[in-house]
Amino acid sequence: MKNYLYPLLVVIAASSFGIVSTIIKLAMRSGFSVSEAVTSQFFVGFCIAVCIFLVTNRSKLSFKGVKILIFAGILTGLTNILYGHSLNFLPASLAVVLLFQFTWIGMLISCITKRQLPSRIELISLIILVAGTIPAAGIIDVDLSQIPFQGWLWGLAAALCYSLFLYVNGKATASMTTSNRLVLVSFFAFMITAVFQSPGIIWNGTLFNEGLWIYGLALGLFGMIIPVFLFTIAVPKVGLGMSSILSAVELPIAVMVSVILLSETVTTLQITGIVTIVIGISLPTILDKDSLLRNVKTKYKKSDKEVAKGSSI
Repeated sequence: MKNYLYPLLVVIAASSFGIVSTIIKLAMRSGFSVSEAVTSQFFVGFCIAVCIFLVTNRSKLSFKGVKILIFAGILTGLTNILYGHSLNFLPASLAVVLLFQFTWIGMLISCITKRQLPSRIELISLIILVAGTIPAAGIIDVDLSQIPFQGWLWGLAAALCYSLFLYVNGKATASMTTSNRLVLVSFFAFMITAVFQSPGIIWNGTLFNEGLWIYGLALGLFGMIIPVFLFTIAVPKVGLGMSSILSAVELPIAVMVSVILLSETVTTLQITGIVTIVIGISLPTILDKDSLLRNVKTKYKKSDKEVAKGSSI
């Protein structure tokens, strides 16, 4: 049962990301821009990460292996920035579909880096996921002929950054505690966001005096702290390919949360697409249970050996 913990952590992390789009929409209803909401997300997220580090880590901040964390932070920030830009050109449903392309992009990156093809079950699962994406997002009746080219570009760029973020998180930094990695990733994510978004909200009163901090707190938790913390722990154990498949739960969660909090309607076609995605996510576990367990066990043992080797040095 323990071996299912890491896949479950990936699912929880991806589900957390799925809540973000709804929170941003709620912030926009309150009069804030996407740029302001994203900036509050990473500023508040960084503050929370610092608090977690101070409470849980009695040792000094370690900078060993900091290069990989710089990339992780930059990719985290860029994913949200690019996704925000895509929303300026695309319907929200289409933007979600383009971001969802991280599933096959992540699988492709995994194949290239490992120099091996995905298993038959992973491939079938991926096809089912892609097939369920369009009806789940509700874009069957959307006219795509008038969509600007920039929208497609920003959306796919966000998907690429998200895939690379998962890949980088698969590179375990055994010399650091998880809270140490979290505070550094959140810092670099905030830095890249501050450069391209709206850092002025911190000192012009928008964040604290106008109530943006409430959305920043929710966004920081669900869009930064929880997913980065859990992905950092779980992706090295599960692997990029399987993590990409499990992370597909983000779309059904996004649809369900929007129905609950935004009172958006969901059609029978969307429900069919969501069920299809859930089947695609569950397929590798149901049909290749032993293979998944071996994969997790192998990565777990490998990680333990690396930690032991580092300790002996």
